[in-house]
Amino acid sequence: MTIDVVIVSGTVFGAAEDVAHHAAQLLTEAGLNVTYKPRITHAELVALEPDAVLFVTSTTGMGELPEHLQPLVESLREQPPQWQGVLGAVIGLGDACYGEDFCAGGEIIRELYEELGVVELQEMLRLDASETVSPETDAEPWLAEFAASFVA
Repeated sequence: MTIDVVIVSGTVFGAAEDVAHHAAQLLTEAGLNVTYKPRITHAELVALEPDAVLFVTSTTGMGELPEHLQPLVESLREQPPQWQGVLGAVIGLGDACYGEDFCAGGEIIRELYEELGVVELQEMLRLDASETVSPETDAEPWLAEFAASFVA
C-alpha cells in the first residue's frame, strides 16, 4: 500500500522551505509517495486526499505563522477538508530566545490538526535557530521515525 504524504511549508527566510525540500527527498527515499509544493492552495491540498500531512513552518512576528501560510490555514478552518483520522506531524522552526513564542507557528498547526481531527503521529519537532547550523540535518532522525511509522 502506497502512503500519500503532502508536505506544506511556511517560511520567512527560507529555512523551513529547505527543511521541507529535504524532508520530501528523505521520505520519498523511504518509499512514501510525497507531494511538496511550497505555495500549495487549499483546493490543491484537499484534492490530493493525503493519508498524512506534514507541516514545516517557522514562526514570525509575535508567534504567528509566516504571512503566505496564513490564508491556507484560515481556509482550512473555514472550509474544513474531510481529514478526520488523517495522520499528521509538524516541524516547527524558531528561536528559543523568543520564550513563549518559540515555535508558536507549529503550535498553531497543531491546534488546526485538533480542529480537523488529524491524528498526530509523533511529537512536534522543534528546531532552535540559536542551537542549529543545519536544521535539515537536525531533522533527519525525526523524519526517519516519521517514515518508519508507516512501515510498521
